[in-house]
Amino acid sequence: MNPPRTDARRHHDPAVRGFASDNYAGAHPEVMAALALANGGHQIAYGEDDYTAHLQQVIRGHFGPTAEAFPVFNGTGANVVALQAVTDRWGAVICAESAHINVDEGGAPERMAGIKLLTVPTPDGKLTPELIDRQAFGWDDEHRAMPQVVSLAQNTELGTVYTPDEIRAICDHAHQLGMKVHLDGARIANAAAALDVPMRTFTNAVGVDILSFGGTKNGALFGEAVVVINHDAVRHMKHLRKMSMQLASKMRFVSVQLEALLAKDLWLRNARQANEMAQRLAEGVRSVHGVEILYPVQANAVFARLPHDVSERLQKRYRFYFWDEAAGDVRWMCAYDTREEDVDGFLAALKEEMAR
Repeated sequence: MNPPRTDARRHHDPAVRGFASDNYAGAHPEVMAALALANGGHQIAYGEDDYTAHLQQVIRGHFGPTAEAFPVFNGTGANVVALQAVTDRWGAVICAESAHINVDEGGAPERMAGIKLLTVPTPDGKLTPELIDRQAFGWDDEHRAMPQVVSLAQNTELGTVYTPDEIRAICDHAHQLGMKVHLDGARIANAAAALDVPMRTFTNAVGVDILSFGGTKNGALFGEAVVVINHDAVRHMKHLRKMSMQLASKMRFVSVQLEALLAKDLWLRNARQANEMAQRLAEGVRSVHGVEILYPVQANAVFARLPHDVSERLQKRYRFYFWDEAAGDVRWMCAYDTREEDVDGFLAALKEEMAR
């Protein structure tokens, strides 16, 4: 049988790498192979397929026997659905001021889910029980949105990583106050790789109620999942997912990607590679006079401060974003397909521009 004809052609140079986002990377070949495996024939739509059923077994292997995965299209959708599931209509969510749900989701949690975000400034992107207490009050005050959930990101938007004990302390504190805990795990694999522990060590084992599991930043083509751990804390997930426009009709193509990442060790291999390249980048940057690394490099992100004009020239050679343009702060991200030669080439370009 002849292969199907296609008139598609490549519009980019696959050898080009940047440091703007781990979302820039393509899908991992093993994920693409899994998609091809799931293709062909008919499978029941809207999550009743064999691939989504098998994903539940895989998810329970990582997050405990009560875990249930609800595949969705994207990370913002996962966070919006998850937070809706653990809040009342009058509820509020305590989060770091730098949290992705606050600064990078276009107001979706508040506009689409109707949830008030109560933010807390943090020195490194990480919440603590003491910081949570700055917003954990006023439950009986009808003039204030009721704090019902603490949302933390692992790793954080600033590239820092919570230890399991730190998350346990947050969960214990939140639960004592009658609140639930959501974990934004867009880069959960990078955190587990950095800590060298299973993901369960800092999720179900320490009291997290619900989490958003990220696949796209770690080698998936598209698709994330809401993982419910504590079913007593969650209501009407299936209805919320549909109402939030996150129910995929051909869900098998989301589920099989997550299965490809999680069934063996692809998720960990990918995350380790990204983390290792970030460490290589940070080590090289530390030797460049005039460039300051702003936060501990613990996962796959490097935040730095350097002269604005240097960044602008460097951006013409490699893609990356300003984090705080007024201050000269930038973010450099490594992905699962970042190579040593990519890092070394970037460092050489940085040194050249700093010397001009």
